Amino acid sequence: MVERSTVPTLFPPPGYAHTAVVEAGARLAFLAGAVPLAADGALVGPGDHVAQTHQVLANLVEALGHVGSDLSLVVASTVYVVADGPGPLSEVWDVVNASGLNTGPHTSTLLGVPTLGYTGQLVEITVTAVVPERAAVEG
Repeated sequence: MVERSTVPTLFPPPGYAHTAVVEAGARLAFLAGAVPLAADGALVGPGDHVAQTHQVLANLVEALGHVGSDLSLVVASTVYVVADGPGPLSEVWDVVNASGLNTGPHTSTLLGVPTLGYTGQLVEITVTAVVPERAAVEG
């Protein structure tokens, strides 16, 4: 269904793949950016990149489950981190790398950005995932 690879002539990536190929005809889910908000809309982990990353990943699991997919079927992600240096990027990547999102591995881009959409938000992750044929989307 998904072929993930690293290119032997390129620098070995730390925990992600260079390429992911999905066979034509597969169902794909394109998820909006997962944010560190609880179901009631409250920001989780103000000022804490690690706590926010855990909430973002939990929200991704929920959204992927809704469409009949999961973290292991993610083929691409973009991780946005409010940061002005490499420290917070490394903290967030460590959490991502330890999660099921690292299964595969998938293709990923990690970006430091000056701000995100919600007040106090430090992390956001967007993903594209394969949805197995047997899965049906509700609502």
